[in-house]
Amino acid sequence: MRKLLSKYLHMTAGKMKVFSLGLLILSVLAVNAHAQGILGTAGSFAVLGASAVTNTGSTTLNGNLGVYSGSSIGLTGITLHGTEYTPTIGTSGVAQTAQSDASTAYSSLKGLSSIGYSLTGQDLGGMILGAGVYTFTSSAQLTGTLTLNFAGASNETIVIDIGSTLTTASGSSVSIENAGSNDSVYWVVGSTATLGTSTSFEGNIIALASDTLNTGATDGCGSVIALNGPVTLQGNTISTGCNSATTTQGLGPGGTPTVVPEGGSTLLYLSILLLPIGAMRAFRFRRSSC
Repeated sequence: MRKLLSKYLHMTAGKMKVFSLGLLILSVLAVNAHAQGILGTAGSFAVLGASAVTNTGSTTLNGNLGVYSGSSIGLTGITLHGTEYTPTIGTSGVAQTAQSDASTAYSSLKGLSSIGYSLTGQDLGGMILGAGVYTFTSSAQLTGTLTLNFAGASNETIVIDIGSTLTTASGSSVSIENAGSNDSVYWVVGSTATLGTSTSFEGNIIALASDTLNTGATDGCGSVIALNGPVTLQGNTISTGCNSATTTQGLGPGGTPTVVPEGGSTLLYLSILLLPIGAMRAFRFRRSSC
């Protein structure tokens, strides 16, 4: 170590500049590799379809829009804050590479199913999930609100691996709480993903078949990706994000979910409010009885 330091200190000014420039380039490359995340280039796409992307109504996409190996994109009604990529539009090969990266991410995330905490047969509505891997051997349903709580930690990941379909009821929502920096959410769907009317969603959806977002459904932090079929939009808003994780290594099963009963929060607040009142009344009763 001393020899290396001595050599560096005795370099000529020119050599020192070259050496420093090399270190800077390596640092930039490392940062870029980290920033790309598990999804690779697909993470820059708000929507990435395979056969086609269709839209009705007024849709806003905060990120790129692409399709491969199909070439059909219905841009009517879409406000695109990004770039369109197809086999014939935009830089050649971008959509193809993004689909390849998304497929690799799907396979890597699917490989975690054996360690996941099983939620098979349960509705996600009312649950609070922490960091880790959760699995459904068949379909998954969300009715109501699902809370993803990162407990203030950074660089954490939640993976929800679904064997077949993902369906959300109208007006359902996914809420992210206590997020740190660079936290990630991935929904790995073995068939089709369907977000019900006015669903407020969070996380990256990678569906093996297709995605359908019904009227007013949103994804506030993630990409909507179909690996083999179309993505169908109907007046939606989708913004990229929640995809900073760079590896699946070190991920373990999620913990036992906390289940909040319907109206549970209201009951909790009422209990907190009424407990001291009840205690005061009991104290006054005891004093009057003495």
